[in-house]
Amino acid sequence: MTASTVPLRAALYLRVSTAQAEHDVSIPDQKRQGEAYCAARGYQLVETFVEPGASATNDRRPEFQRMIEAGTTKPAPFDVVVVHSFSRFFRDHFELEFYVRKLAKNGVKLVSITQEMGDDPMHVMMRQIMALFDEYQSKENAKHVIRALKENARQGFWNGALPPIGYRVVAAEQRGAKVKKKLEIDPLHADTVRLIYRLALEGDGTTGQMGVKNIVSYLNSRRIFTRDGGRWGIGQVHRILTRRTYMGEHEFNKRSKTKELKPVSEIVTVPVPPIIDREMFDTIQALLKAHNPKVMPARVISGPTMLTGLIHCAKCGGAMTIRTGKSGRYRYYACSIKARQGPTACEGMAVPMEKLDDLVAAHLEGQLLQPARLETILASVLDRRQEQGERHREHIAELKKRATESDLRLKRLYDAIEAGVADIHDPALKDRIDGLKAIRDQASADAERAQAMLDSSGAKAVTPQMVRAFADTARQRIRLDGGGYRRDHLRALAQRVEVAEGEVRIMGSKSRLLQVLSGKNSVNSVPTQGLKWRREGDSNPR
Repeated sequence: MTASTVPLRAALYLRVSTAQAEHDVSIPDQKRQGEAYCAARGYQLVETFVEPGASATNDRRPEFQRMIEAGTTKPAPFDVVVVHSFSRFFRDHFELEFYVRKLAKNGVKLVSITQEMGDDPMHVMMRQIMALFDEYQSKENAKHVIRALKENARQGFWNGALPPIGYRVVAAEQRGAKVKKKLEIDPLHADTVRLIYRLALEGDGTTGQMGVKNIVSYLNSRRIFTRDGGRWGIGQVHRILTRRTYMGEHEFNKRSKTKELKPVSEIVTVPVPPIIDREMFDTIQALLKAHNPKVMPARVISGPTMLTGLIHCAKCGGAMTIRTGKSGRYRYYACSIKARQGPTACEGMAVPMEKLDDLVAAHLEGQLLQPARLETILASVLDRRQEQGERHREHIAELKKRATESDLRLKRLYDAIEAGVADIHDPALKDRIDGLKAIRDQASADAERAQAMLDSSGAKAVTPQMVRAFADTARQRIRLDGGGYRRDHLRALAQRVEVAEGEVRIMGSKSRLLQVLSGKNSVNSVPTQGLKWRREGDSNPR
């Protein structure tokens, strides 16, 4: 066979939106049409990429990225990408053109079954115009969808997603083929929510009112797990204590996709069964406001100096800020508490800026970014991950045990009914049976969900080769060509620097370091909390 008769290799890209994916109506049809299209034109179909339930307004799609990665490798495994329409590929005209050109640079062409186009300027313009219409239609559809969801919420129905802990989703009514759902109290976890509120208001009987941190410690020390079998954190408990859902008012459409608060006029309050009363909720809000706990501020990442937002005075814990001398010729890090309140508040020292910057960066470069040191630091994190896995398995076993116990109790009740010992028409008996069924079903569902999370959370193995490669790359990238240091790279490795007389303590997060190492976070990312590793070689447990 000569080169001229070699068939073009084709890849199919199939995508449907979330609503379509639920009914699986579009993927088989796209696949059938795509295969027929390739057969009619003599294309050799080499691979199919299927993206169920994904929006085309952005590129955060696993199969899309896998296709682009394959299409831009040299040599590419296929010559054309076949889609049902350009809107299956992208609904953003700029992004569509970006990826079309990216593939074209590697000799890969994008073709549409329903919108066949040539390569001349007029057809390119037509494709761009159609992409603009697709983008407009996508935005209009989004407006209609949110309008329908808000109306559904106004009628008291649940729009989907995982409900707040303490609630579960149940079918409420049938409207044609559509099943409307509502929230009801989950008997398996509602008691945990009530306990959290009671601890905040009354304590545990031996202490007075408990703060969020103490509640977290109380729950974890008594092995009261979260819904997914994990340990409680400050953020989770605080969200429960401040969520209006628990007093019967669930707020829908409160935040945008970027997590920004929406105007009050856009928020829909959905009535749900309350787990705690309004008086208790209002009292807790007043307590939280009165306590006004200090929270770690967001890291300053836009300041002009390398250690802005990271450096603190070891004597008082206050931030150290820039001070100048000799008309700006000399720059120092100095304690802000001492500068504002005088030496009676803190006797903190001042340190030349360039000297401290070089000291911190050189230490990270020369000490932390050594393979042997990294392996020692990360050993405890990997051990903790294994411990978390064991704890999850223990939680799953406990859930299964609850489900089994409830099932056995149900069987005993059924046996009593059959034997004539219990009256089947007794309302109390019926409530008891319904309650045991609810606990059994919820425990089984939670066990399945926790098992699925455990199965899908397999941590990427960190090998000595990965550690060495990471250390070499990070040492190269932290340096600037002129001899200075890259500020963002440094901040990905260290999150707090404390300065004392004759000592500088550099602290960072082992978990974040592992994330950077395993590729889950860019080395440019700036971690914001969790200070675990220290400067000294013997400060980490072996």
